[in-house]
Amino acid sequence: MTADGAMVHVEALQRIADANGGNRATPGPGYDASVDYVVGVLRGAGFDVSTPSFVLDSDDGGETTVRNVVAQTRTGNPRQVVMGGAHLDSVLEGPGINDNASGVAALLEAAVRMSGSPPVSNAVRIAFWAAEEQGLYGSEAYVDSLSSSDRRAIVLYLNLDMVASPNAGYFVQGGRGDDESETGPAGSQVAGRVLVEELAETGVAAELAPFDGGSDFDAFLEAGIPTGGVYAGDEGVKTTEQAERWGGRAGAVFDPCYHSACDRAEGIHRSALDDFSDAIAGTVARFAESSETITR
Repeated sequence: MTADGAMVHVEALQRIADANGGNRATPGPGYDASVDYVVGVLRGAGFDVSTPSFVLDSDDGGETTVRNVVAQTRTGNPRQVVMGGAHLDSVLEGPGINDNASGVAALLEAAVRMSGSPPVSNAVRIAFWAAEEQGLYGSEAYVDSLSSSDRRAIVLYLNLDMVASPNAGYFVQGGRGDDESETGPAGSQVAGRVLVEELAETGVAAELAPFDGGSDFDAFLEAGIPTGGVYAGDEGVKTTEQAERWGGRAGAVFDPCYHSACDRAEGIHRSALDDFSDAIAGTVARFAESSETITR
């Protein structure tokens, strides 16, 4: 896994936004072109790829059919699935490069490196969600479409949302909080621990944070699926202690271009992108090879 490899996808999604009115929002031509790009990369890497659709209600009372992207390895037990996901859309106000081309790019880089037929015990599934910015609708529609047995087959879901903030933090979700809505269902603490360990392998001391209902992990939590997440911070302010631990500017927001037109490829924190990409790849590999046990 390399930041250079992930940046290929970041820059491709930037070009798509630039060619489509400056955004990749759902619904819209920028989002549709992003779907086509992701599907092409995944099929080129040898994955089985589908684009399950759902109906999205619009503010004017109309309806639009939009697509998620779901890819799975051809190897591994399909009743024991390790899953990673990231939202593919942006806000209307900008191209959405840290939020969330960064998470998309990290997963695509992992997919290309892994290929569609890796020697794993458990199947690996990778998903890219529509309409996160409108209200988490893509991931919600996907989880709602699963039968109870299909939900049980997902042993773990890992969520990537904003992993290259310019004033980057290193946050991990899974196992911290006062109740299950914050900690995640049973097994989530294992996911959080492994993510922290994998970030430590890159030299980063991550901070555990509770789930907050603000990203695509939410539908998986509600379905009782063990879940972990990573993010580099949005409009929150970096503390002095965090700046001492991670570098960057204390007293400044993690991403000054959050949900705005300046959220572009040139603002990507390449070192954070590299660290999170490595940590996600290592975590997926550990669970795909059955070296960790998730108890639900």
